[in-house]
Amino acid sequence: MLHVLLLRYTRTPDDAAPHVPDHVEYLETHHDDGTFVLSGQTAPDGTGGVILARGSRAAVERIAAADPFIVAGVGSYEIISAEPGRGAREVLDLFGP
Repeated sequence: MLHVLLLRYTRTPDDAAPHVPDHVEYLETHHDDGTFVLSGQTAPDGTGGVILARGSRAAVERIAAADPFIVAGVGSYEIISAEPGRGAREVLDLFGP
C-alpha cells in the first residue's frame, strides 16, 4: 500500500528548528529500512514536508507518531493511503504486486 504523509508545522519554523537534526535522522532511518521512498520539504513556503511511504497503514501511523516533530508538538501529519493501480512499472514495483 502507498501512503502520502503530509507534514505541517503546528508551531513556527523557529520552534521546529531545534528538532531538525533528530527529524533528519528519523527520515534516514526509515529511508534505510525501505519504508520511506521519497521525502522533501514543501516549496516554496517551507511550512512542512511530504513523505511517500510503503507498508501497512498501521505501521506507517506508528512510524509517523514517532517523528521527533510530532513528539515535540511542533508538527502534525495527515496520512492519505491508496492502492496503486496505474503508473510507471518502476514505481508500481516499489509498492508490491
